[in-house]
Amino acid sequence: MEENVDSRHNFTQTKEVKLDVTTQELSSDSNVLRERRTAKEEAKEILANLKGDVAYGITETPRWYMAILLGFQHYLTMFGATVAIPILISDSLCIGKSDVARSELIGTIFFVCGMVTLLQVLFGVRLPIVQGGTFSFLTPTFALLALPKWQCPAQPGPEFEAILHNMTSGERSELWQARMREIQGAIMVASCFQVLIGFTGVIGMLLRFIGPLAIAPTIALVGLSLFGAAASFAGSHWGISSLTMVLIIAFSQYLKNINIPCLGWSKDKGCSAMWYPIFKLFPVILAIMLSWLVCYILTLTDAIPEDDSKYGYLARTDTRENILKDSDWFRFPYPFQWGIPTVSAAGVFGMLAGVLASMIESIGDYYACARLAGAPPPPTHAINRGIGMEGIGCILAGLWGTGNGTTSYSENIGAIGITKVGSRLVILVGALFMMFFGMCGKFGALFVTIPNPIIGGVFCVMFGMITAVGISNLQFVDLNSSRNLFIVGFSFFMGLVLPNWLNANQGIISTGNQEVDQIITVLLSTSMFVGGLFGFILDNTIPGTQQERGLAQWRRMFGETADNDDEEHTQAVRHEVMKCYEFPFGNRLVHKWKSVTSYIPFCPTFIEFSCSCRKKKGGPENNDIDGVERMYLHSVDTGEEKATQTPE
Repeated sequence: MEENVDSRHNFTQTKEVKLDVTTQELSSDSNVLRERRTAKEEAKEILANLKGDVAYGITETPRWYMAILLGFQHYLTMFGATVAIPILISDSLCIGKSDVARSELIGTIFFVCGMVTLLQVLFGVRLPIVQGGTFSFLTPTFALLALPKWQCPAQPGPEFEAILHNMTSGERSELWQARMREIQGAIMVASCFQVLIGFTGVIGMLLRFIGPLAIAPTIALVGLSLFGAAASFAGSHWGISSLTMVLIIAFSQYLKNINIPCLGWSKDKGCSAMWYPIFKLFPVILAIMLSWLVCYILTLTDAIPEDDSKYGYLARTDTRENILKDSDWFRFPYPFQWGIPTVSAAGVFGMLAGVLASMIESIGDYYACARLAGAPPPPTHAINRGIGMEGIGCILAGLWGTGNGTTSYSENIGAIGITKVGSRLVILVGALFMMFFGMCGKFGALFVTIPNPIIGGVFCVMFGMITAVGISNLQFVDLNSSRNLFIVGFSFFMGLVLPNWLNANQGIISTGNQEVDQIITVLLSTSMFVGGLFGFILDNTIPGTQQERGLAQWRRMFGETADNDDEEHTQAVRHEVMKCYEFPFGNRLVHKWKSVTSYIPFCPTFIEFSCSCRKKKGGPENNDIDGVERMYLHSVDTGEEKATQTPE
């Protein structure tokens, strides 16, 4: 009897235990479901706080007429820097002042910039970022064209124009197209390096060794090395060039906070006046137009001499008016339009310096663009894709023959901050404008007729800004350190001394091998390469702390944090927050084959490897959610206790 009672008691206890286990399992399942719901809600809250006062986030679409207007604005914003590049390299390419080829180069570079912008926004980093010509490629281009083989028959001027006049049309075309083909080949081969380190994920590891003390002289010397070209253009009439500089400074600095009433459309008020920061948005365009008008008036009144041998002649507006007549209304740029590119080792090695400088600058632009567009910090896979796509863009620029590469444009990132519109659709519309106007031959020819002094004034301001952008990287380092002061000063000085000495002593490099001589000459004539090389070597060999070298803040800016264990909830939040960086299509297959795609550096499921070739703990891209949490904690101001940030 007692045994039966005990057995029933044990059976009851067993049922209670089973029931308790079942209840716990159901409770656990309920917690998982609740956690998943909370993850979406938390991700939504994080994105809302990141967006802040941004009117349109990167995945949102404004009305069609607003998209057109804002897209055209982005085209105007990138116009000044882009049109300057073909004008700047024309003399070194041996293109005559009245040659239609100048307008064709302008049309080609705009067409390619539009095409690459489409690729970058749709398949690259997926941020609302404009791709345009880069000044980083100018220094190695000039160094390459300064070799005896590629020097022009005479210096730009009446003597050179007379030589061109005695040539046939075919001879004139071959004179500059042969040089263009050499530049094309150098850019295409050097850009393969950018594609490789982007799509293989090597760029993340390179950033561990490249700090502000190497980047500052590299970028700053791009601007400093171009002072000769700026002085040549501006010196053709200092009065007009000074007027242009004064106007740019006045519009961009003194009048930037003044809004001008313009007609606009709103759903509530219809067509009405809207206050718009015109001076802040278009300082370069406005300055060019006003200075151009002054030159036109002075030309009509013959206040500027008609004799081309007298000072100030190049300020006239009728010196190249024949280009407008000779250029086509419609011209479609196509690959290999100047012939099959040629490749030399000297050109390729020289262009590698420009590729590296352009890459590092773009990475900083990605983070700035994400911040201003109200998006989370770009994850590793997006940065890898962005750099790889820029490399593809440079290869396309070489195929089409722009004489330059492509890079992200900081000016357009600033426009996003002003307009508070970070929509990808707006940038796509702007890219279509670039391609359309790139096919309008007369439009490109119109801007070739801009007088030289106006271009010189723009160059003086623009190259000064490039120098300042490079120097601004020193904000991360300890400038009270004698170690850092030595590295900065020596790198800058040698970046100016060696190229200047080589230009004054051409042919002095003689190793017995012509190819080696050309490689050494081009590299040492490229100031950004010399300065960056000295900065890189000294910064990585002279003892110094991470804080002193600025690497702690530098890496924090690029989203690097310590390894953390990623929980399922954190992964769910990360996945929701980072959806904006996924592919435009095919993401289901990417996640389905996660066991394979997690090893592909440009896939959204990529698991980053550490330097010791170990996978980071937890799920993919735990460093990305750290960056999101960090921005989230700074952007949400609730009085509640927040999660502790993981120390570096």
